[in-house]
Amino acid sequence: MQLNCSEIELKKRYPLRISRCEYWGSINLFVSLSNNGNTGLGECAPGKRTGASTAAECQQQLSDFVANYDFANGNPHDAWHTARNADVAPCAYAGLDIAWWDLLAKQAAMPMYQLLGLSNRSAPTSVTIGIVPPDVVRERVPEIISRTGARYLKVKLGSQESIDADKSMFSAIIETVKDFNVGIRVDANGGWSLENAKHMMSWLADRGTEYVEQPLHHSNDDQLPELFRDRALPIYIDESCNFKTDVARLAHAVDGVNLKLMKCGGITEALGIVATARAHGIKTMIGCMGESSVSISAGAAIGSLFDYIDLDSQLNLAPDPAQGALLKNGIVTPTDAPGHGGRLTC
Repeated sequence: MQLNCSEIELKKRYPLRISRCEYWGSINLFVSLSNNGNTGLGECAPGKRTGASTAAECQQQLSDFVANYDFANGNPHDAWHTARNADVAPCAYAGLDIAWWDLLAKQAAMPMYQLLGLSNRSAPTSVTIGIVPPDVVRERVPEIISRTGARYLKVKLGSQESIDADKSMFSAIIETVKDFNVGIRVDANGGWSLENAKHMMSWLADRGTEYVEQPLHHSNDDQLPELFRDRALPIYIDESCNFKTDVARLAHAVDGVNLKLMKCGGITEALGIVATARAHGIKTMIGCMGESSVSISAGAAIGSLFDYIDLDSQLNLAPDPAQGALLKNGIVTPTDAPGHGGRLTC
């Protein structure tokens, strides 16, 4: 196996503010894995919470891993566990894992979804609205819906100001979308206390919200059972769930989990998370970090496994340095090209 890496800067069309910070863009690492005339492509979106803060750090970890791993006698499942034991950051290994599955599908001359025994059907994706003042909501949200054809919005709440600020923003959302046929979901990114989460979930339920994601900070997972017991809305966890072991740990206190390829280390562990969630009778969602159409295409290739989809980061890039899965009628749909279908265009 031959590994090649390149860094590309991704710039956001609109900055994304969540409960704890604001993102304007990132420098991602794109990973090529070649063997016998075929090349698979993957992507690493670095992040402190996913183990590597920079693209350079991701590249160093992957170079060290590839130099010491026996690909001739290995497979993606064995390699994932070897990488975890070697403390390779999940966001770094995700790039290699995605590239390997892309390579395997290209060698088989099959779309990745077919290689995995899946269909190309999927649920509509949410399109994210970051924390902004009400006046920005009224200006920005119609443009986003019109440009993307979004059927669902995921509204970021958990403002550092107060829950009153959350209510003002959400009220502006409801007012702005009254002429659009869109559903509303909420992600607090751990920005609420237990008391505020109980209050806001009841308030949001009265206003037609479908579910709430990560209402409590991941350090307060011990409070989830109390919130879950009398919940006014279904609870999905994101920052609290990285691997399938987290699913087993928290399944008794949530309605579902949101996995991300950058959090779990790629396609291989994503399949394990879905299997574990199903075994525990809870629902699944796939989301994304600051990713281009390369890793979004990999996520779309397994999209038929999920109850909810949040594969929308590529829609907020200006420009997206890649092409791949297409947004059709609000659904991120994989191509029928061999592999995941994602490719760089710059």
